[in-house]
Amino acid sequence: MSALAWLNTEAFEVFGQTVIWSDMIGNLIGLGALALGWRRSIWTWPAQLLSGLILVGAYATAHLSGGVGKQLLVIGVAAWGWRAWQRGKQDAQDGSIAVRTATWKERGLLLAGAAAGTLAVGGLFTLYPSLSWSPWADAYIFVGTIVAMVAQARGLVEFWFAWLLVDLVGVPLAFNSGLAFSGLVYVVYFALVVWGAYDWYQRSRTTTSAAPALEGATA
Repeated sequence: MSALAWLNTEAFEVFGQTVIWSDMIGNLIGLGALALGWRRSIWTWPAQLLSGLILVGAYATAHLSGGVGKQLLVIGVAAWGWRAWQRGKQDAQDGSIAVRTATWKERGLLLAGAAAGTLAVGGLFTLYPSLSWSPWADAYIFVGTIVAMVAQARGLVEFWFAWLLVDLVGVPLAFNSGLAFSGLVYVVYFALVVWGAYDWYQRSRTTTSAAPALEGATA
């Protein structure tokens, strides 16, 4: 049996649902990636990339085309985010990425992109039912994940709230799709998101308050 075939075999059962290896391993790596994101470590991006590669198989097994497409985009955005953080301004204190809150214009663009993207992808899934058995929920998660990752790549605190909104739909959809481990991990994601949002917000305030002091020192 090849490694790819093994990843899509049964690992164990939980709450009467089968957990496959790709679902479990991919989500555990994704959980680690989120924790690294909270720490503002650049290693969050290669972890997200690897998680996406493994979860492609899990979503294909569950016949969720939106999930497959989402993971393919996750891989692409993770590569872009990795590069963006490498080139981005670093925090002088510990070498991790500097974070900030989005401007109102940026928030408007993120919301508009999420709404337009969900309508477009949901409409596509509705026209072609074979792509997804839950078109609008699948489209919402597909687009929401991309919006969250783009915001993360830009070091915006709001990326945590985007993840939170994705989780609210992702938990029931994962359980209903037979991806029990994804559903359980989404619950853990929720706790990390709340924690990470608070930490990033506090750090963004420190960065903002430090900026005027630096400007005064150089004047």
